[in-house]
Amino acid sequence: MKLQLALVLCGLTLALGQIVPRSSWCPVPISPRIPRLMVQVRLIIIHHTVTAPCFNPHQCQLVLRQIRADHMRRKFRDIGYNFLIGGDGRIYEGLGFGIRGEHAPRYNSQSIGIAFIGNFQTGLPPSQMLQAARTLIQIAVQRRQVSPNYSLVGHCQTKATACPGRHLLNELKKWPRWQPKP
Repeated sequence: MKLQLALVLCGLTLALGQIVPRSSWCPVPISPRIPRLMVQVRLIIIHHTVTAPCFNPHQCQLVLRQIRADHMRRKFRDIGYNFLIGGDGRIYEGLGFGIRGEHAPRYNSQSIGIAFIGNFQTGLPPSQMLQAARTLIQIAVQRRQVSPNYSLVGHCQTKATACPGRHLLNELKKWPRWQPKP
């Protein structure tokens, strides 16, 4: 009975937006040489990873390691995103809060990047992913990492790209703080 209650409470905590720490998928700490964000950011930029989707913590952690390795091969300093949303509905810490990402040139110093794991050019992310992103945004505002008057945009609004996929972009346009321009 106690074990069942603990599992239910753990699931509830995750459903309420517990952020899975970077240390759960990456043994390498963030380099102190990566630039920090010194003020609340005003922009949230949404991406998709165009990788295989993931549906449980083990799969998601494998995909996270693959994304980081790809970013490092492309001469990024680390994984480029601040957070990633798994198909299991969990929020995975990439760089985390307060660290300047490498996800949207010209906008990195004034934004956080949230990537949905998978490809959303041909379909919409599952509802648990959408809810996790909404929860993460609430956490970011509550922790004063993002301005309450933030703007929400898709990566394609910052440069010529199909990211975050047309289906995800169309969904974002329905969200309260979506803006047509960054």
